[in-house]
Amino acid sequence: MTTFLVIGVVGLALLLVSLVVGDLFDGAFDALTGDVFSSAVIGAFVAATGFGAAAAQPALGTVLALPVGAVTGVAFAWFAWWLTRLLADGSSDATPGIDDTVGRDGKVVTPVPEGGFGVVDVLVGGHVLRLNARADHPIEPGTPVHVTGVLSPTAVTVAPVWPELT
Repeated sequence: MTTFLVIGVVGLALLLVSLVVGDLFDGAFDALTGDVFSSAVIGAFVAATGFGAAAAQPALGTVLALPVGAVTGVAFAWFAWWLTRLLADGSSDATPGIDDTVGRDGKVVTPVPEGGFGVVDVLVGGHVLRLNARADHPIEPGTPVHVTGVLSPTAVTVAPVWPELT
């Protein structure tokens, strides 16, 4: 039983080090497809094999404890692989772009003259985008506006937001 517990502790240490430091075998198993042989997966397999065999040994004996530990190790290795893939493939919010401003409200920072450009701030996904703006009619600073279109990667067309009728 002590041998199995030592194997489990070694696997657990490998798993913890790989979670803190990163993949210890990065590049070592590149010839094999997928990330099945990452240090987190191998650490989970070794730890679960050792602890699973240690738990099964008193009831089943050493000979039968090995297959039980191996099955437990495979199950935990699969879970570690699945969890690391889930975390690695998890998308983050993309940086907002100019196309995301259409239909959003903003505020005029510098005056927008008729036929010329002014500056507006538009809030998109928690980010304030400061853009050049053109409008059909002059708009004064501080006026709430609505983005109606995109002119270029740094310029939009805007229209004043009309107050609600009461």
